Amino acid sequence: MKGFTIKEWMTPDPIIVSSQIAIPDAYWIMIDKKIRRLLVVDDNKLVGIVTIEDLRQKIPYTIFAMDAVKASDTLSCMPINRVMSKNLITVSVDTALVEAAKLMIKNNISTLPILKNDKLVGVITEGDLFRAFVEIFQELKTSR
Repeated sequence: MKGFTIKEWMTPDPIIVSSQIAIPDAYWIMIDKKIRRLLVVDDNKLVGIVTIEDLRQKIPYTIFAMDAVKASDTLSCMPINRVMSKNLITVSVDTALVEAAKLMIKNNISTLPILKNDKLVGVITEGDLFRAFVEIFQELKTSR
């Protein structure tokens, strides 16, 4: 059985993008990779996170009032740093699963970037935590 810290359950080496990537390019990476978030890294430093929901909520509605060509041109010039979240809550590889879950609940977030010596080494999502808790509880139940 895996342990009770996030290092055993995290996704190592998550997909990252630069803060200067255009919004449509970031969107298509998420679609192509079947992921709902991208970690934003500049000069090997975590600077933000962008989610599909960020793209839905933070893109100015006035863009959609334009015709399709103008909207596409406008968005393709808009870098992801205009819509990414910048005040990130991060954890270390040794953080307990339950502490990660508490942080997510308290801060109403679905993702925690994982740092080791200030370097991004992984990510853990609410889905990862659900899978961990289910597997751990099943192991405990069968070991009785």
